[in-house]
Amino acid sequence: MKKLFAATAIATLGMTGTAFAGQCGDVTMAEFNWASGELIANVDKIILEEGYGCNVELIVGGTSAIFASMDGKGEPMVAGEQWVNGVRDLVDAALEAGRLHAVNMGPITGLGEGWWIPPYTAEAHPELKTVLDVIEHPELFPSAEDPSKGAFVGCPAGWGCQQVNISLFEAFDMANKGWVLVDPGSAAGLDGSIAKANERGENWFGYYWSPTSIIGKYNMQPVPFGVDYAGDDYWKNCVTKPDCEHTTPTSWVKSEVFTLVTDEFYKNGGAINDYLAARVFPGPVMGAMLVYMADQQAEGEDAAIEFLTRYPDVWTQWVSPEVADKVKAAL
Repeated sequence: MKKLFAATAIATLGMTGTAFAGQCGDVTMAEFNWASGELIANVDKIILEEGYGCNVELIVGGTSAIFASMDGKGEPMVAGEQWVNGVRDLVDAALEAGRLHAVNMGPITGLGEGWWIPPYTAEAHPELKTVLDVIEHPELFPSAEDPSKGAFVGCPAGWGCQQVNISLFEAFDMANKGWVLVDPGSAAGLDGSIAKANERGENWFGYYWSPTSIIGKYNMQPVPFGVDYAGDDYWKNCVTKPDCEHTTPTSWVKSEVFTLVTDEFYKNGGAINDYLAARVFPGPVMGAMLVYMADQQAEGEDAAIEFLTRYPDVWTQWVSPEVADKVKAAL
């Protein structure tokens, strides 16, 4: 399979207005450079090629590069897992202008960023229903450096989420309530702290996001913040900034992921748009697949075949029986 980076100039592959009446034609699709993005792109590729007769070209890239190419050049035609928060203003402008369309505003359930605890902690302490409850009990999460303090594990230095966690740590007055903010040092350090706690049955409290393999592997539980979201203005202009008085507790901004298509594709896509609109991965299923990809070191194409083989009860709901039969026959 030939993979191109989004920054590469791409020849327009052209899709006629009547293409989907009988023959799909050429379609370019984003293959985002993270595990779930690889999986979704390759599931789409197999279903579109085997079920609808398309010829799919995957274009590899990250959130910003894919969006810029799609919005500016119309390539790729489809972005299956476009995380919106980081390019919110640009996405809104493209949707309002009609250059792009969101055919699916929730392709994965249960996704997002926030604060988490292990499942055994939630089971042993049912009173810990929200972040407000957890921060009243630092003794349950002793810091390795100072067991008299509770350890809250934030983001590694240099990550965009580092300042958000610092701001929320301050807004919830956690230092005065007996907590220390722990920098895990790296992605491996953050993952390692979760793995170590779970393997030892120790309590853990900190930041992560879903869908990810480690959340799926250990069935980590998100903790509701117990306070309302304080608004976009506060989030953008205070929570994400170091030079702000962080005194207002807030929940995490809602993470949004869209499946985007270009205007030309939207107008001509027909049954493919219907498929993309119906294509929703349940969070637990996506989590299990990400665990599979991590454990087996599986790339997107192999993972897609595994998903289609393992979960026909999920994906056959997205397509007609005729399309489902064609895909099954090709596996």
